[in-house]
Order: sequence, then structure tokens, then C-alpha cells
Amino acid sequence: MTPEAKILILNAAVLAVAYLGIYPSMREKTLNAMLRNDLALTLLILITAGALFAGTGTRFSLILLDTNWFGFTLLTLMAMELPLFLWFCKKHDIDMTGGEP
Repeated sequence: MTPEAKILILNAAVLAVAYLGIYPSMREKTLNAMLRNDLALTLLILITAGALFAGTGTRFSLILLDTNWFGFTLLTLMAMELPLFLWFCKKHDIDMTGGEP
């Protein structure tokens, strides 16, 4: 399995747990609550990816450029999460300006 596939599977698995389990079960569904949880999940993904690839010199291909594990993980995570985040906020009527509902 390619290094890129490992990171993409890691991202997809954590996002699936977050958007199918953690976020829907939150009692308080606000932007601030989501951002707190998202920060923790992002750190979990970065720590896991770092444990797998930090110091190995492995390069990751982002179609037009090569990057390290950190950049690849963060950029692909953002690209994968943005549509899920927008969908969840719309479905649960979460105020995107940060105000309370």
C-alpha cells in the first residue's frame, strides 16, 4: 500500500467516526463545540501520521508537487473534511458565524 493511501485511509476513518458517531451524538451542536473536537481529532491524525512517517524521508505526491507527511496529511484532511463540515452544519442548523443558536 502506498504511503498516500495509508494517510488517506487514516483521514477517511477518523472523519467517518467523527461525522457518523461523535458529532451527531454531541449534546451541544455549536461551531465552537465542533471546532474543539475537530482540533483534537486533527491532532490525533497528525500524531498517528507522524508516528508512521516522521524521519523516514518519505515524499508524498499532491499531483502537481511533492510534500512531506505533515503537509500531505493536513492538506488532504482539509479537502476531505470541508464538504462534510458544511453538510453537517447545514443539516443541524449550526450558525457558521460562531454565534449560539
